[in-house]
Parts: sequence; structure tokens; C-alpha cells
Amino acid sequence: MHIVLIEPEIPGNTGNIARLCAATGIELHLVKPLGFSIDDKHLKRAGLDYWHLVKVHVHENFQEVLDKYPNNNFHYCSTKAPRAHSEARFQSEDMLVFGKETAGIPEVILKANWEKCIRIPMIDGARSLNLSNAVAVVAYEAMRQLDYANLQQVGPGPRS
Repeated sequence: MHIVLIEPEIPGNTGNIARLCAATGIELHLVKPLGFSIDDKHLKRAGLDYWHLVKVHVHENFQEVLDKYPNNNFHYCSTKAPRAHSEARFQSEDMLVFGKETAGIPEVILKANWEKCIRIPMIDGARSLNLSNAVAVVAYEAMRQLDYANLQQVGPGPRS
């Protein structure tokens, strides 16, 4: 599974998403321009000591992602999408695409891929979830559908 962040702006969100990727084995793709340096202290702090577990790819633009992964299924996550994320059928090498915090995925990308757009259901009047929360909701639904493949499903027991 892959998470693609188009032009992420807030280092703390990207750090939290990187930590999610570390805990789940999901690859992280960052599409430029980034609103921060990858060496940003806030980004590193949010990911804590998990960075060595994350496979991070940095792309110059979104077209580069499309060109590199032509056979993968793409799911475009947007509050404007026509169907719920739980209606999508996920596969192990899918690309879960999210836009930047202030604007989401560019309209031109959404329009070109409308049948592949999904949303997280919310009450009327709620603008959106925090990006790192939205990524977690969609990623865990995808992993649930795949029966949490390669993830430990039973805890190690109480710690002493």
C-alpha cells in the first residue's frame, strides 16, 4: 500500500503520517513543492524514532507518481467525492492520494479521476478532518479489507 501526499504543508501532519506508515509498512510518497524541509525538526519530532522504518519517496510532481506506478489503482481522497471510503475495494498495492491541508487535491486531478474519488462521511457543516486523521481512517479501512495483512493483530500482552 502507498500513501501519496500532494504538496503537504504542515510538518507535524506529515510526521504523524510517517509514523502511521512506519507502524503499518505503508510506503510514503511526498509530492513537491513541500511546505517544509524533510529535515524539519517538527517533522522529525512527530515521527519520533520511527523514521528508519519508513520507505519515503519524494517526487517532483504528481505526474511523476502516475508515470512510476502506471499499473497501481489510485484512490483520490476528497471531501467533495461522491462515495464513501468504505465503498471502495482496496488492493495491496493501491495508492491512497491526499491533497494539501489548505486546498485538498487540485480540481483538475479530481475531475479527471472522479470515479476513483472517495470521502470520509461527516456531518453537514463539517469542513474536513485533520489530514493525518483522514489518512489514518482511510488507510486502516484499506488494511481492514485486506485482513490486516502483515500486521500483528494480537498484542504482546501486558507490560511489567
